[in-house]
Formats: sequence, structure tokens, C-alpha cells
Amino acid sequence: MVEVTGTAQRAAWQQKTLPPVELVRPGLWSIPVPMTGSPLRYVLVYALARPDGVALVDAGWPTDDAWTALVDGLASCGYALTDVRAVLVTHWHADHHGLAGSVREASGAWIGMHALDAAAIKGRSDPRDWVANISAWVRNRGGSDADIAETVGSVEDARRFRSLAEPDRLIEDGERPLDGIRAVWTPGHTAGHLCFFDEGRRLLLSGDHVLPRISPNITLHPGQTADPLGDFLESLTRTGELEADEVLPAHEYRFAGLRDRVAALHTHHADRLAEVTRLVAASPGATTWELASRLTWSRPWPQVQGMIRRSAVGETYAHLAHLARGGVVRRADGDIDHWRLA
Repeated sequence: MVEVTGTAQRAAWQQKTLPPVELVRPGLWSIPVPMTGSPLRYVLVYALARPDGVALVDAGWPTDDAWTALVDGLASCGYALTDVRAVLVTHWHADHHGLAGSVREASGAWIGMHALDAAAIKGRSDPRDWVANISAWVRNRGGSDADIAETVGSVEDARRFRSLAEPDRLIEDGERPLDGIRAVWTPGHTAGHLCFFDEGRRLLLSGDHVLPRISPNITLHPGQTADPLGDFLESLTRTGELEADEVLPAHEYRFAGLRDRVAALHTHHADRLAEVTRLVAASPGATTWELASRLTWSRPWPQVQGMIRRSAVGETYAHLAHLARGGVVRRADGDIDHWRLA
């Protein structure tokens, strides 16, 4: 069973407020950085004391209020922004990597991430191309012009949240970018997602790979691998073998019981795959968009809106691709998805 260890964080989550900066262990702090307008509400940035300053795991959402929270949070830990020596990025998404470039500019810190996520950043350097590509992706999943308008942001939004700093160093699986901190490659949420394992203190800084309450979004989108769900399930199994006493995720709250949480996530996806298979059997020829609208979500489909709806469709697509790879379903030829049992 999962045991909540970040009780103040969970209380803040339930009350929809920002949790406090906390000393997790001597020389290790969690700093909540707000995500205004997002249902996730905040990212937990972790600060690790180093002999010559401090290192960060993730940096936060690229907004003014997030920047202020990061600077103030570091100050409450006894550090100035200029004391930051490194930013270890779990994955390229803007809520984790968005402020890394600003931190580097202010402090001279180096940025490290996995090579596959570094490549993903280069593939999203032109916001106009990104908007065009993701609009085509929505249409190919069976989305309409109205769906594109609702779920794809503007070029200005893309410029703000997709113009991400390229790393100074590439971090591979098993590498130790900091003394006592081992990188664990955990593809799925992104192709180059990394967790960081504090071996001496048996702590897993899990990014978005393992969260205490929700399943991370596994989406098949342009630039992902052919079967991100398969990648996630395999890396999830490997993660469950780590001897971690506590998990420090990037969202929600700290917890113990890694193996039980891994088992629960496997069960969740097995149930989801079975539900998708039943829907395809009941609606032969349905598009990915149509199937997503009929799946069970945490809220009614009309309330799943904007980017969250696009993520839900992407998650449905990832499950369909995994089933197709296993020979359970097949996609008809053509630009727009149409699915049947194999």
C-alpha cells in the first residue's frame, strides 16, 4: 500500500493551495513552483546542497509567478539564484524544463537531460511548425476544425512554452551526474524521461514517471516512439525493482510504497487496454477521437477540455498503438484513424 509521507503537501493538494517549502532530508528541499491555469497546480522542484552551491532537479513553469516562487523558495533554503550550479531535467515538458534556461542565464549553471529529450526540444524549435504539426495530428486522430481550435494553442502560446533551452550535458541511463545521484532512464511519458535515484538515502526523485495518485499521461504524438505505452510499462517494471524507501514526485506529494504503486499502475493500464479493446469491438471503424470520447475518465467527457482533451486523445492513441503492436486491433489505411479488431 502507498503511504503518504508528504502530509503537508497532500493537505495543500486537497485544499487546492500551494504547499510549503520543506526540508525533506538534510541538504535536500522541495520547492513548490506554481502552474497557473493548470489542473496540476504546481511542480515540485528539488534543491540538493552541493559543496559549491546547490543543484536543482527540474526548474518549473516559464511564468513570472513561477520564477518568483523559485527564487523565494531557494532563499528560504539559504541560497541565492546565483548559487545554482546545475539543473537536472527529468524531461522536456515546459512545467519541468521551462525555467531552466533562465536559471542558467542568471547563475551560469549547466543543464543536463537525456539525449532523446534534447532531440525533442530541437524538433520543436519553430512554434509555427509545431502548431501546424499538432493541428494535423488532431485531424488524423479524427478531430474536427472545432477540435483543433479548442485543443491546439496559438503560435504565441507555442513560442512561450516550446522555446526551451538546449542542454549543456547529456545524461545517460546509469550515469551519476552528481555524487551519489544515479540517473534512471524511464521512457514513456517522454522518450527521454529520467528519474534520479539518491542511492545513499534510498530516495527516488521520480519526475512524472511515478505519481502517488494519478497515472502520468502516456501520449503517442509526433516525435515519440512507436509504442510509448510499451516503453512505459517496461521501464515501470524496472523502476519497481529499485530499493527506494521514499518517492519524491514532481506533482502531488511524497509517498512510500514504490512497488505497490508500480503494481497499481500496471493494473490500471491493463484495465484500460481491456476497455479500449471492448470499445473497438463495439464500434468497428471508430476514430481515435470517437473512442476517447467513450472511454471512462475522471470527469465527464464534456468537462475534459482544451489541452487536457488533446492529452486524453493522445493517451487513447497510445493504448491503441500498443494493442495494434500486439495484434489485437488494426488501423485502416488512410490519413484518419479508423480502428477494428485484428
